Amino acid sequence: MDKKLNLPLYPEHELTLQAMASWPATRHVFEPDHIAALRAAEASGRPLLVRGEPGTGKSQLAHAAAQAAGRLFLPFVVETRTEATDLLWHYDAVARLADAHLAAAPGAGVPAGLDASFYVQPGPLWWAFHWQGAQDQLAKASRTRAAAPELPPYPWQAGQGTVLLIDEIDKAEAEVPNGLLEALGNGRFAVPLVRDVVRRPDAMPAPLVIITTNDERELPAAFLRRCLVLTLALPQGAALADFLVTRGRLHFPVFAAQVAATQVLEQAAQMLLDDRQDAHDNGVYEPGLAEYLDLIRALQGVQGDPVKHLQQLRRFAFQKQPLR
Repeated sequence: MDKKLNLPLYPEHELTLQAMASWPATRHVFEPDHIAALRAAEASGRPLLVRGEPGTGKSQLAHAAAQAAGRLFLPFVVETRTEATDLLWHYDAVARLADAHLAAAPGAGVPAGLDASFYVQPGPLWWAFHWQGAQDQLAKASRTRAAAPELPPYPWQAGQGTVLLIDEIDKAEAEVPNGLLEALGNGRFAVPLVRDVVRRPDAMPAPLVIITTNDERELPAAFLRRCLVLTLALPQGAALADFLVTRGRLHFPVFAAQVAATQVLEQAAQMLLDDRQDAHDNGVYEPGLAEYLDLIRALQGVQGDPVKHLQQLRRFAFQKQPLR
């Protein structure tokens, strides 16, 4: 089955991720259950819904999956005003109105024709379904501010496929996940003024769709039934400290070279555990892996001596006050 579907072999060792789109270079480790979930999503053609608290690496999983599989990374961040059509297409009414005003002015040099189809821009799912068709529509909509997705730093062609990240879908109203069901399930969607967009299996494989949620809002049951679900959770208790130190060594190899530097990672991990307990007791957001890595990154940038790092951490811990 794997050979027929040409599923990628995700590496079980650490992977250095190259900068893609607006995402910086970093390092990543695929856990066995992450690999199993990715391969199951690709084999079944279902979206992979990744849930968990902020800072657990949900979004980075999509970045890593794209590079490991040699696919194009298409990130889309959901906002409170996002509509389902934003993932499919966008009509630039402002650009058309501006052209109409210019065309009405005496002696205007505006290109003839204000056909509404010239102002329809491809959305990320259009690029993921039909790359060539999206390119053709982008050329047609040249008078808008639309742009093609940024290509990855490695050689890529449409036949290698894409990873579409729909980030933080729980920020949007229920109409957004519900509106994706038909397009993802049928491999096609209608674009008013233009034509139907149909996924072409002969031209590019089905996109690997990874959707993240922080569980801030309940998702529709019909949507959940059509997704495979992977839950990312931080370890508890002492295991969390070990997890943080391991991730610290991964992202900052310089801290793994000296005993004093390792103590910095351990002290920072203990501080994070204390802060998580304070946050839990006060009913506020609990810091996680992202905050831990930000702290190490800040210390690395301020001083070059691991001993001074440790001194700074201890002084900060002594002065720290409980959250209120």
